[in-house]
Amino acid sequence: MEFDYFGQHEGSPVNNNRQSLLASGWRPFHREFDWKFLGQLMLHDTQELTQKSLNLASSIAETLGRNNYAWWANLLNIVSENTRYEVEKFWNYITPDPLTPDYRYKDVLNTDTPITQFVSRNSIPIDYVLNRLQEITVMRVLTLLGRPDVITQYYLERNFYFPVEKFVNWERIDVINTVYAYWSKDDVWLQIDPYDRGRRHYSLMAKNLSPLINKATYDLAIMLSGYQSRVGKVQSQFMIRSFPEDIQHFTDIVQQAVLNQNQLAVLVHGKPGTGKTAWTQAVAKEILVSLGFVIFILDHDAIANFVPPTYLERICIIINEADNLAQDRASEVAQHSNKTEHILSLLDGTLYQSVVEDSGMQMQQRLVVLMTCNTTERLDPAMLRKGRVDLMYEFTHLFI
Repeated sequence: MEFDYFGQHEGSPVNNNRQSLLASGWRPFHREFDWKFLGQLMLHDTQELTQKSLNLASSIAETLGRNNYAWWANLLNIVSENTRYEVEKFWNYITPDPLTPDYRYKDVLNTDTPITQFVSRNSIPIDYVLNRLQEITVMRVLTLLGRPDVITQYYLERNFYFPVEKFVNWERIDVINTVYAYWSKDDVWLQIDPYDRGRRHYSLMAKNLSPLINKATYDLAIMLSGYQSRVGKVQSQFMIRSFPEDIQHFTDIVQQAVLNQNQLAVLVHGKPGTGKTAWTQAVAKEILVSLGFVIFILDHDAIANFVPPTYLERICIIINEADNLAQDRASEVAQHSNKTEHILSLLDGTLYQSVVEDSGMQMQQRLVVLMTCNTTERLDPAMLRKGRVDLMYEFTHLFI
């Protein structure tokens, strides 16, 4: 039961927005009468229900009982704007509101779209790439969810719905105010809020978003570098079985440790050309990606500002040339940088476990750190203490 009491001001922006909604496929949402809901009102909100019923009856009686108008004029006044407003207000009270997410949906993943890059040539766009990753994750989750069961929008005290059979994609949905969508099968909500210059804010809400995020981020790799930063897939020029037999045996040990430990740090060292970097990429592609790990490849500029996203359950970080990053803090070079402390905090787990993102999600993460270096002599001694680096191996065969 709905009434249209926005008939005036035909040329106003408000009415134009409403007409735009209707023209783009939105339809007025008709609230359904529910005897059970009315029974709850009668049982638990008796006084308010009685008062509102009397107010409506009084308003209608006053309209019908005007002595200075003909009887037929009083009947016509029943459908006047004021009376329709009172009737609709009462109807909205005795019928349940459209469904919206509540406090039970604690897992929240947000993104703005499109992502804007605010960086200079001299800065590393870490925030941009991580925001882009979050945007890709949200959009991939929406693709996995498919067509929702219901899409609603609230605008100027009215609820509208979009026929789901006409749904194509979210970019084609006209968003003037807050939009809600719901998938009953997965028990997931989506909230879309519009803001400046056509940009939108997407919020996914669920009791447990992790399974969907794990599916959405499968096979993703992120490169954070001073030369190029992007989101894509990990590439490996060589397969694990193409490495020398002793390295293949070490790889088996690493794989077993990945399966058994929530946090693992591996350091491989050796002269240039022994295949250290190629090995980390092969392990990432053939082992870690298949286990659902999201791969981050960091260089010396990115490591100082990187914090693993808390909404990802499995993360692999590849750090090449670690001897140039985690240098002995007693050396003069290391005293002008905080990279050593940052890597130590990462290996200890204190860095990512003590930071909670605005997404509202935090879970028990599984972290694998693969590091390469030419020599361990320049590494800070704290790096090699027990509990920080779990596995070490020296590559001695010239591979490339």
